[in-house]
Amino acid sequence: MKSDLFNLENETAVVVGGTGVLGGGMAEALAAQGARVAIIGRNEERGQQRVATIEAAGGTAFFQAADAMDRDSLCRARDQIVSRFDTVSVLVNATGGNRPDATLPPGSDFCQLPLEAWRAVFDLNLVGGALSPSQVFGEGMVGAGRGSIINIASMAGMIPLSRVVAYSAAKAAVINLTKFLAREWAEKGVRVNAISPGFFPAEQNRALLFTEDGGYTERGGQIVGHTPMARFGKPEELDGAVVWLASSRASSFVTGQNIVVDGGFSSVTI
Repeated sequence: MKSDLFNLENETAVVVGGTGVLGGGMAEALAAQGARVAIIGRNEERGQQRVATIEAAGGTAFFQAADAMDRDSLCRARDQIVSRFDTVSVLVNATGGNRPDATLPPGSDFCQLPLEAWRAVFDLNLVGGALSPSQVFGEGMVGAGRGSIINIASMAGMIPLSRVVAYSAAKAAVINLTKFLAREWAEKGVRVNAISPGFFPAEQNRALLFTEDGGYTERGGQIVGHTPMARFGKPEELDGAVVWLASSRASSFVTGQNIVVDGGFSSVTI
């Protein structure tokens, strides 16, 4: 007998930040299991490309432009999605990132870290990356008495990595907010969990990890050397975790958890 444990055919999934490498990959994974997927982001070209990929594989998706840092923008996007798909039952918050002026080079002085840079990174990852979308879309889930919110945190939120102090602190806050919302909405039928990826090469960190000829930078080599699986992650290796958490049958008793996908990096004492 075929199991429908991971069948998402009756679900509508919103992926905020679905124009990125990791968010887009997760959008494809949800669509492959039958979910109707709404991709939210600022870059329409990349959003439409992701929609085309999903549709070419037989899935259902559409792109809705919105800025995760703008609550009104998110509300308008929600209204458009609900008018098209009726309800939203899965929310993946994949917005986030770092910026150079919030990163500490070797030998730099933490006391000189610009407060403006700290605030920008913290707000992007916590407010835009979890808080605002959870408020905007979570309200409907609570009203319907069902839903799954999946925040994309980071292994850096568990381990205070050198240099990316603002990013690490923000992702730690995402994990904390995840646990708070899980407790708050547990009896309202809404599960809230986080996925913490380890090191996955993408546009933002490629120069940090690889040299121009494709080899490892010093930083990249240190990371791989500290990872028991001795490599970086691939976007598709997040598919199983996001589909599992999205499925009300497969993970019905799972909430308030932080699922780490890092090749064992966080299991090794620094």
